[in-house]
Amino acid sequence: MAKTYKMTEEGKQKLQEELEHLKNITRPEIAEKIKIARGYGDLSENSEYDEAKNEQAKTEARIVDIEQMLKNAEIINDIKGSPKKVVVGVKVKVFDEDFGEEVYKIVGSTEANPLEQKISDESPVGKALLGKKVGDEVIVDIKDGETIKLKVLKISK
Repeated sequence: MAKTYKMTEEGKQKLQEELEHLKNITRPEIAEKIKIARGYGDLSENSEYDEAKNEQAKTEARIVDIEQMLKNAEIINDIKGSPKKVVVGVKVKVFDEDFGEEVYKIVGSTEANPLEQKISDESPVGKALLGKKVGDEVIVDIKDGETIKLKVLKISK
C-alpha cells in the first residue's frame, strides 16, 4: 500500500506549482545547459556537462517525488467550529518549561517548516500532541533519551 501524504489544499497547490516550474522552466534550462556543454568537446573531462547531468538527475528525482506525493495526497479538510483536540491542520499553543509558550501548526510532512512553526504530524512533537486536549501534558522523547515536557494551552484553526 502506498504511503499517503497529508496536506492542506494550499500545500497541494504549492507542490503543483513547483512541479509545473520544474517541468516547464527548470527542465528546458537544464537541457540547454547540456546542449551547450556538449559543444565544448570531450565529455569525459567536461565538468559543465557533468554538472548539468547531475542537476538533471536531481530535478527528475524531485519531479518523481512530487508526482508521487500528489498522486497519494490526502487533503486535510478545514476544521468546522472550534477544535477540541489536536489534529492535523490546527494550531496548538503549548507551554514548554525551557522555552515558554510556543505556537505550532500541525501539518503533513510535505508542508513541515520549522522556521514557520509548522511541524509534521510525523515528528516526535507532532505525534505526541495528536489527540491531546487543552490542559493535557505530554513528555516528548526528542533524541537519545532527552525529553521535553509540553502542556497544551490552546487549540485553534
